[in-house]
Amino acid sequence: MTDSSLPSRTINLAFTGASGAQYGLRLLQCLIAAGCTVNVMVSRAAQVVIATETDLRLPGAPAAMQTALSEFADAGPGQLLVFGREDWFAPPASGSGEKAPLVICPCSTGTLSALATGASNNLIERAGDVALKERRQLLLVPREAPYSEVHLDNMLRLTRMGAVIMPASPGFYHQPQSVSDLVDFIVARILDHLGVPQDLMPRWGEEHADGKRRDRT
Repeated sequence: MTDSSLPSRTINLAFTGASGAQYGLRLLQCLIAAGCTVNVMVSRAAQVVIATETDLRLPGAPAAMQTALSEFADAGPGQLLVFGREDWFAPPASGSGEKAPLVICPCSTGTLSALATGASNNLIERAGDVALKERRQLLLVPREAPYSEVHLDNMLRLTRMGAVIMPASPGFYHQPQSVSDLVDFIVARILDHLGVPQDLMPRWGEEHADGKRRDRT
C-alpha cells in the first residue's frame, strides 16, 4: 500500500525491450509504495519481454494497461498513468511538462542508440531527448552482454550529455539468497539516485555501523 505520509513526487518510468523486466517492475512497485506518482511508458518489445520473463500479461491499450499495472503495483487512484507510444501530449514529451526524472529500466541498446543520436520516433525516445536537452535526471539501465563498440560509444556519449548509465549488474557483497535479492540490489541503487527512501538494501557501511545485517523482504 502507498505510504500517504510521504511527499508526492513524479517519476517518469519507461520499459524497453531489453531483458530484465523484473528490474523495472520491482522499481515500479517501490516507487508506488514510496508515494510517488509514476508516468509509465512501455514499448512494444517491452510488452513481449514482460510476457516472456514474468507472469504479467499487459494489454496493448494504454487505459487497460494502466489498470493492469495499477493492480500489479497496488497504486492509488491517479497515482499511476500509462501513456501510449505516440501520445505527444503526455507530460514527458515536452520541456514545458513537469520537470520529473526519467528512468528507462530496462534500457535496450536500440534505445541507447536512439537517445545518443537524438531520435524521437516514439514517446520514450522523445522523453529521453527532453530529459537530455532540459538537463533533467536521466537514468538508463541497460542489460546486455557483451557490449559492442557501438554500445559502449553510445553509453559514453550519453554519459557526457549528463545521463547516468547503470547496467543491471548486481553486486554480491550483500550475500544474496535469491533472485529477488539480486533484483533489489539494482532497484535500491536506482532509488538512491532518485532520492527516494528505500530499505531494500543497506548502503555501504550501514551494516557495520548498525552492527548487524538488515533484514530484507
